[in-house]
Amino acid sequence: MHVILPGDIDDPASPSGGNGYDRRICVGLVEAGWSVREHAVPGAWPQPSPAEQAALAEVFAGLPDDALVLVDGLVASVVPEVLAGYARRLRLVALVHLPRDDDTEARALASVRTVVATSDWTREQLLRRYPLPPERVHVAAPGVDPAPPAPGSATGSALLCVAAVAAHKGHDVLVEALAGITDRTWTLTCVGSLHREPAFVDRLRARLAGHRLDPRVRLTGPLTGDRLAAAYAAADLLIHPSRGETYGMVVTEALARGIPVLATAVGGVPDTLGHTATGVRPGLLVPPEDPAALATALRHWLDDPTLRARLRRAAAQRRTALEDWTGTTSRIDTALKETMAWSAR
Repeated sequence: MHVILPGDIDDPASPSGGNGYDRRICVGLVEAGWSVREHAVPGAWPQPSPAEQAALAEVFAGLPDDALVLVDGLVASVVPEVLAGYARRLRLVALVHLPRDDDTEARALASVRTVVATSDWTREQLLRRYPLPPERVHVAAPGVDPAPPAPGSATGSALLCVAAVAAHKGHDVLVEALAGITDRTWTLTCVGSLHREPAFVDRLRARLAGHRLDPRVRLTGPLTGDRLAAAYAAADLLIHPSRGETYGMVVTEALARGIPVLATAVGGVPDTLGHTATGVRPGLLVPPEDPAALATALRHWLDDPTLRARLRRAAAQRRTALEDWTGTTSRIDTALKETMAWSAR
């Protein structure tokens, strides 16, 4: 089988949940017995130039007839003409991380034989927005690697945010919330790319300076491997103030370490945060773009040791119920095999 990936799939300066997901499933499919050939296509996806679209078309043109082709949604959802040109000759499968909700994506997905969504929420959105056959839209939610539990501190004051520093991730909302609780003791470590939206990063730094939060907020840039693991190990609470999210892989990465989560109730995040077997959430949810609500939740966390203990117990219980990446690969394996069986009829 062939996998079409964004050109920055392995760029250490620009890690993302989508790229991490793609890399894990490529490895997992090989382990499951598939022969996988990757095609990382350069381009400013999801806003490719005409030349970049032409280069993608050349990749498709070079694939053999009836080839099974899994195309990352960052690429697939914006090139309906390219997909339509090869829909009869190739068995196209789109992997959709984040629905675009536009006519371009509607036309693109109409050309593929199967769609794999990365969360139940994403599948529901796709079926609501587009006339797709439900039996051809599968779900393969991200897995998570087991990790040692974070020890946590008595005060709960070590806050962590893991996300590219960009407008849709809501760092500006978080800064405004923190400006309202400067009378509490806390520090914030923001781990994530500083190059996606440089103008936004500049404005964020200006806000930090204006609120005199510079000494308490650290922007580390992207971290991987042991350095990222160390950032999680030192954290008491993960904050995820995103304006929109289909799943929220950092939520399960925190829960895998028994770290409670304070997040916005957007997209698939509530489902990802989940509950314990007894119905307790391992964290707190607030509305998006609401600094006051976020500040109130942070005050509760910092001021109430009983709340912190309850959420930590819940996170520890949730930790044991998380699925690893073998489940993700298994669901994609099923979707691919069904595509081949259906195509052979």
